[in-house]
Amino acid sequence: MADFFDTFAIASSGLSAERTRLTSIASNMANARTTRTAEGGPYQRLVPTFEAQSLDPFGEALDAATSKVHVASVEREAAPPKRVYDPTHPDAGPDGFVAYPDINVMEEMVDLMTAQRAYDANANVVEATRDMAMTAIGIGK
Repeated sequence: MADFFDTFAIASSGLSAERTRLTSIASNMANARTTRTAEGGPYQRLVPTFEAQSLDPFGEALDAATSKVHVASVEREAAPPKRVYDPTHPDAGPDGFVAYPDINVMEEMVDLMTAQRAYDANANVVEATRDMAMTAIGIGK
């Protein structure tokens, strides 16, 4: 049967996953104009992929149905770069075009806000579970 520790495990997995998402967003925003990387070419947007992990597939119905979140991978998006004509840029090709990352800062800001809300929601679950556990301990006194 699900207990307080299961709830903490689920919420903490959500906090960890959203922290990874926030880190990816921060990297994307910081490198939105990076035209040169160690691998060559412009920076490529990072996209984390989340997947559900069963809390206890062999437990009772509720345990089998509840899931933690797991970051399956953080991959580079394979979108082609944006080409901008700027013959004075040091990374301009012979045709005068510069390859910039295909990163929309406004979309990253929206992702940032949704990640922050999800992080806050998971933090609220941890806080509410802690309060409930403390109340339960107080009842036993």
